[in-house]
Amino acid sequence: MKTQATVVQPAVSPASSLMQVSGALLGIIFLILMAAWLLKRVGFSGKGSAARGLKVSAGATLGPRERIVIVEVEDARLVLGVTAAQISLLHTLPPAAPDSATATPATPDFSSMMKNLLKRSGRS
Repeated sequence: MKTQATVVQPAVSPASSLMQVSGALLGIIFLILMAAWLLKRVGFSGKGSAARGLKVSAGATLGPRERIVIVEVEDARLVLGVTAAQISLLHTLPPAAPDSATATPATPDFSSMMKNLLKRSGRS
């Protein structure tokens, strides 16, 4: 007496494999978009050579599409009015004094705070 064993293969539907591939592709696209957003937020976006001499030092929003900005260039600071349609020069300021740019901040840095703390704890 011979018995035959039949092997049953699990049925794979084309819809389930399509869903797996679609899910993987969407996941990869999401990871690429998140990496691009993170790089933009950190500041690794490429800057053109035209913007090397410019630095926006301050700005204020006046409305939904209107701003006033102070732009530092090589030998002057420009007060600009920026709208959706145009950019207007409002005033020209003299260059910032080098002392104000390198002045020590009002709050001490971490190393000086630690030195003061260690000096106090050493006296007690």
